[in-house]
Amino acid sequence: MPDRHYLTPPQPRTERLPAWFKVRPVTGENYFKIKGSLDRLKLHTVCEEARCPNIWECWNKKTATFMILGDICTRSCGFCAVSFGRPNELDWDEPARLAEAVNVLGLDHVVITSVNRDELKNGGAEIFAASVREIRKSSPQCTIEVLIPDFRGKKEALEMVLEAGPNILAHNTETVPRLYPEVRPQAKYDRSLQILSWSKEAGSLIKTGLMLGLGETSDEVRNVISDLVEIGCDILTLGQYLQPTQRHLPVRRFVPPDEFTQLKMEGEEMGLAHVEAGPLVRSSYHARQQAREFPLIW
Repeated sequence: MPDRHYLTPPQPRTERLPAWFKVRPVTGENYFKIKGSLDRLKLHTVCEEARCPNIWECWNKKTATFMILGDICTRSCGFCAVSFGRPNELDWDEPARLAEAVNVLGLDHVVITSVNRDELKNGGAEIFAASVREIRKSSPQCTIEVLIPDFRGKKEALEMVLEAGPNILAHNTETVPRLYPEVRPQAKYDRSLQILSWSKEAGSLIKTGLMLGLGETSDEVRNVISDLVEIGCDILTLGQYLQPTQRHLPVRRFVPPDEFTQLKMEGEEMGLAHVEAGPLVRSSYHARQQAREFPLIW
């Protein structure tokens, strides 16, 4: 078993979820097809590892977010359900298996994310690049979105990924700068902005996501949106943080749907091309639809 460590001592369980979080679990042909392919090819998804509430909807629509570089993270973020500990060795066959899954499932848009692998020189950037290239070979019609870690701010690692030619480069800022020591203690807000800025300068379509309900103020969220507009961010996702276990940070506030609607309107008025906002929104929610709003990149 991996070594496990949590950022916080046991927290109060979050109060009962509001009515707008009612999600009915429904399985179907596509759900079981994805599940079977993942099991057979020994692949991970963030849908399962991060306990995403949208797994039923997305898998039934034949969309999934693949998680490469294993299922053990080297960071202990206060919000994340992915296991923390000492990762296994790199699996150099993983890109080929991922490409096979994309081909077998007939996907026309795929999102690839990963755990953090801070023990590696380039944070696993080579596996990201190889995954993009393998998918291009077997599924040339498929558009590719990579949701990358910050690679500890190493530009050369980022360049490895960019050179492989993903259609969308995503990296999540997650929360407002003031909350980083509590929410993302091994990350830096300015470093995340730098990764996005370098990607934009290289000509990429860039995307990021924020969780709300961790104690941020509305003005702090607007300040982050302003920073994102300044570096040329194209797509922003805004969703409600949910406490995955009692060892994770508690929800400080449930943000009502109309507040998400207001932030979407403000973000797009400020200059973002697209804001996906709502209580159940996650980084890759409706990713395919978002990508199709930018036909010039294909």
